[in-house]
Amino acid sequence: MKSTNLYKGSLTTIILKLLNENDKMYGYEITQKVKEITKGELNITEGALYPSLHKLEAEGLLDVEFAKVNNRTRKYYKLTELGTQETVNKLAELEDYIRTMRALVNPKFRLQ
Repeated sequence: MKSTNLYKGSLTTIILKLLNENDKMYGYEITQKVKEITKGELNITEGALYPSLHKLEAEGLLDVEFAKVNNRTRKYYKLTELGTQETVNKLAELEDYIRTMRALVNPKFRLQ
């Protein structure tokens, strides 16, 4: 069984990236998209997702829209302008991290 501990520090980046690609999404849709993209390797729980969404909203990175769908109210999240800028920053940070980890675990990726 694979550990999800490595993914925990990347949840914010994952959320921001998905919203950047999909304009707006609701919580369950985010969890299902992650599951689909990772072919079931990563399952984000509601207990992890919603606190992150609320934090991003409080930081001004997300806006919220409500829509009535099949007689139910859905809460959609979308990036603010600040959120779009932060997505670029977080992705660059993650790419640097991946490059560093790759160099640590695989000698052929080390700089000479």
